[in-house]
Amino acid sequence: MNFQQLRIIRETVRQNFNLTEASTALYTSQSGVSKHIKDLEDELGVQLFIRKGKRILGLTEPGQALLSIVERMLVDADNIKRLSDDFNRVDEGTLTIATTHTQARYVLPPIVSRFKKQFPKVHLILQQASPIEISEMLLQGEADVGIATESLTTEEQLASIPYYQWQHCIITPVNHPLANQTHITLEHIAQYPLITYHGGFTGRSKIDQAFKDAHIDPNVVMAALDADVIKTYVELGMGIGIVNHLAYDPERDFRLKQIKTDLFGLNTTWIAVRKGHLLRGYGYDFISLCSPETDIKALKKAAYPEE
Repeated sequence: MNFQQLRIIRETVRQNFNLTEASTALYTSQSGVSKHIKDLEDELGVQLFIRKGKRILGLTEPGQALLSIVERMLVDADNIKRLSDDFNRVDEGTLTIATTHTQARYVLPPIVSRFKKQFPKVHLILQQASPIEISEMLLQGEADVGIATESLTTEEQLASIPYYQWQHCIITPVNHPLANQTHITLEHIAQYPLITYHGGFTGRSKIDQAFKDAHIDPNVVMAALDADVIKTYVELGMGIGIVNHLAYDPERDFRLKQIKTDLFGLNTTWIAVRKGHLLRGYGYDFISLCSPETDIKALKKAAYPEE
């Protein structure tokens, strides 16, 4: 038994039992993947995969039991390498941050700038994705740190800490009837076509709940994944927007008016890591730059309780 065989087992499952895709992901040949699987089955004396002819359809019961062990072994093997690198004070490598457009565009730039000054040899990757995709990337080991408002606190395999709180705001063209009103209500907003976030993004559930509680059916004419798109169509006069208040830049958005409001309550953006996944030292430094008050020791304990 060797680690390449274990990686092949995991990747075959990740690629929905497609050996061609698994071999591509592992930079090896399909025949090599098949041979490794057969050798491991012969060594263990059990069949790990359900087959129909040459096709693999799924995992047998022993295969399902083995998969959870394989996942733990590969995570721990990676942790050993990270621990060694930390003790050797290696400040170079790769750090992958999975986050939404709003965080990447409006929140993280100063953090990234400071981080790169401290760790110029670290290759930092910002992966923009939906909150659900961010959770999945963390669980699959495709990202080291996830940052989003939704999804990160509902998955038991993730350890999450609060990053910051924020509220939605209203944005309108500067000459809009609402632009100069001092007191805005949900009834005022509902008189106009609305453009806001797609479901599951940037606190959209809080917006929907506020209207539901007020027994108001808003006219949402368009939903988008990020604030820049929302603002573009508000400028075109298609409706008024509801966005994260941090997504309004007075200098760049001079054609728009921001109206601050507490109608939709407070939202919390979270930072999450996968439990059992030991970050390199600079990964924890990145989190500390985001949230200086974070207790890194407590985060490590939550993410890696066996430590």
